Amino acid sequence: QVQLVESGGGLVQAGGSLRLSCAASGRTFSIYTMGWFRQAPGKEREIVAAIDWSGGRTYYGDSVKGRFTISRTNAKNMVDLQMNSLKPEDTAVYYCAANSRSTIVVAAEAYNYWGQGTQVTVSS
Repeated sequence: QVQLVESGGGLVQAGGSLRLSCAASGRTFSIYTMGWFRQAPGKEREIVAAIDWSGGRTYYGDSVKGRFTISRTNAKNMVDLQMNSLKPEDTAVYYCAANSRSTIVVAAEAYNYWGQGTQVTVSS
């Protein structure tokens, strides 16, 4: 079992930045591929970014490429999402997720563990 707790959400103006953090506890964090997903009202959950167990490989959704950066610190059981140049369309609940596969996967169904989510609101 892995428990995930997100923090760092909030209200920010367009063009601003936020940093989300996800603290993991339970089984060995370093073996898991981690992902950040988001879900806006009336929309399906979509992947934002993912990072493999080593931190050497990353994936970004097309809508956030060049603006968001995912990173992890296995020694601290943490994964972060730095969000820059935020847009109103980035408004959503952001979720941290973990799966035990060795390769990055983008489908939400492949993730075994989820945090409770943190709200990000970007005003225009």
